[in-house]
This record gives sequence, structure tokens and C-alpha cells, in this order.
Amino acid sequence: MNIQVVRPGELGDSELARWRELQKADPSLDNPFLSVEFAVAMDRLRDYVRVAVVSDGSGIKGFFPYERHNFGIGKPLGGFLTTCHGLISTPDLKLDAKALLRACKLSVFDFDHLVAGQPTFSPYEQDVRPAPVMDFTSGFDAWIEQVKANSPKNLKTVRYKERKLGREQGELRFEWQSADPEVLRTLLAWKSDQYRRTGRVDRFAQPWIVELTDMMHAENSSDFAGVLTMLYAGDVPVAGHFGLRTATTLVGWFPAYDTEYARYSPGIVHHLQMAEAAADSGLHMVDMGKGGKEYKDWLKSGVLYVAEGRISRPSATAAVHWIGRTPFNKARTIVMDRPSLYRAADRVLKGFGRVRTSMQQQEPSNAVVKEPTGAR
Repeated sequence: MNIQVVRPGELGDSELARWRELQKADPSLDNPFLSVEFAVAMDRLRDYVRVAVVSDGSGIKGFFPYERHNFGIGKPLGGFLTTCHGLISTPDLKLDAKALLRACKLSVFDFDHLVAGQPTFSPYEQDVRPAPVMDFTSGFDAWIEQVKANSPKNLKTVRYKERKLGREQGELRFEWQSADPEVLRTLLAWKSDQYRRTGRVDRFAQPWIVELTDMMHAENSSDFAGVLTMLYAGDVPVAGHFGLRTATTLVGWFPAYDTEYARYSPGIVHHLQMAEAAADSGLHMVDMGKGGKEYKDWLKSGVLYVAEGRISRPSATAAVHWIGRTPFNKARTIVMDRPSLYRAADRVLKGFGRVRTSMQQQEPSNAVVKEPTGAR
């Protein structure tokens, strides 16, 4: 095997076509975060984006997109922004993972949302997690029946709040794939407010992430697009979502709602309407991503699997990285495994968010409140 490392923007037309061909040929790769369009967009904004092109005498066998940071620290493409990564290759491609790292000039590579079971990385999987999905392959009606079976009480409550929202605030209207940049600005403002209220770092305080979102919003081809949805009560937007899709799969990314309407549970109302619109548009699935949100359990009608793990080559950098990352990863896994701990951690972060908001309101307008180290 020959491994050549380039930037995604340096790929030629034939290589881009081959990437798309490989992705379409393997159902496990049907995720927009694995699409070449996402890799090229990331490359335009970040200097550390690379892709290893794997080939033999018969042609290109695979692509491995990744980030190469200082001291040879490797991270998945998009890092904390994405919910899926891995090799885009023929299903049977099995490389020596450490030789791949050597060719990529990496000392270590951590992964936490890798497509589970890829032959190159499976020996290094330390844990495999389910990612809940809404599966529409049998139609929307079959999906909603599964949701009802999962929790008839929850579905009945949400439908009641949906009717109440329309009755008290104005007739409901759902918009699928809005092209309006102002609608996107509204959604991102809600999301920034949510990050701050819940004690998380506001991702949209980083200009490059805002620019990436704008770039993805502008994408609209049959195989890859940004999908902006919005639920209105009358003419007022109340809840929305921005995600990415392939020809058949939409991936959840940035859901948010206006807290003024929180009593109506507009986020869940939006998700039900988004599911129907997605099915009507011909999509087969909405991937909600792994995580501890309880609503995912009763909206799901299937699961995909993603793996966590670590590959390293002997080096001082890898040793230091292990010391710094392993305790955090183990603690995170323990919390995610125990709903009571997850809820307790969420309450602590929300409490911190309330305190921080109160402090910001009391500070002079030119004061700066620093983010806590390690906040997510």
C-alpha cells in the first residue's frame, strides 16, 4: 500500500469522485461528516486538516481525513463538532494502524465517534456505543408507531403541547431547508444562549465555527447539503435545527429553541415535525448521535454503533497525552453510563451557567468573564 498525505483542497476531480464512490458503496459510511464536502470546507478554515490517500497498483482504496496538531497529536476531522469519523474505504481494507500514523506523522490518535468495526481500527476499540436513530425505511407511520410504543405518555403529552402552542400562539408552520441566512442567525443566537445558560462553552464565539456553519448552509446538492429547519407559531420562530445530510441520512447538529416558549416543549414538537418532513423528502434516517439526552430514547427506532479508542506510537508525546486524556475519558464514560450521574452533572453545569450569567449582568460592559478550563 502507498499512503500519500495531502490537504483535502488538493484532491483532484478523479479523487473527489472516488471518495464519493467509496462512501456510497458502504452503508456504514452514510454520514455527512464523512463526506468530502465537509473535509474540503474544514480545510479552507483550518491549517491542520489533512487526508491520507491510500492506494495500491489498482488504484485508490481509501481516504483517512484527520487533524494534525502540534507535537504529532492526531484528532478526528472536526473534533468536538462532529459525531462520526473513520476511514472512507473499501469495506475490507485493513491497514497497519501504527504504520498509518507514521505515514501521517502522528504520535497518537484518539477517537470517540469512529464507525465501529473498521478492520484497521477495530483492534484499538476500547468501547462501542449505540447512537440512536429515527429510521424511516418502513415509512413515517411505522416510525411514529414505534415512538408511541416506546412511550405513549410522552407522545400524548407532546401532541397536547403542540396543539396548545398553535391555539395560544398562532397556527403552526414548519419550514424544511430554509435558505434564509437570517433564520440561521436566529437559531445560532438561541444555541449560544443555551450554551451559556447550561454552563457550556459557546462554540459560536469562535468565528471559524460560524463561518463553517454558513458554508455548510450554502451547500445544496443531491448528495450533500445543509438543512435548516424552523417551526413557527404564527409568524414567530419558536424552535429550529441545523444539520447536514447525505442523499439518505440527516445528522443532528445544532437544535435550539426560544426559551420564551419553553412551557410548550417546542424543541420536541419541532423534532416530531422535522421527522415527518425528513421522511416526506425521501430521507431514510435521522442520526441523533450518541449522548445522554432522554428524549432520544423514546424517539429512536434503531441504533448505529460508534467506537471509542486510542492508537499511539512509542514516544514522549504519546505518554504525556495519555496521562492528560485517559482520566478524563474514563470519567466521561462513567457519567454517560449512569443517567443519575448525567443528570447531576447537567444540573451542576446549568447552575454554573446561572451564576455566570448573573456575574456578567453585574460586571461593567467592558469586563471579560473567562470560560472555565475544559468546559464542553
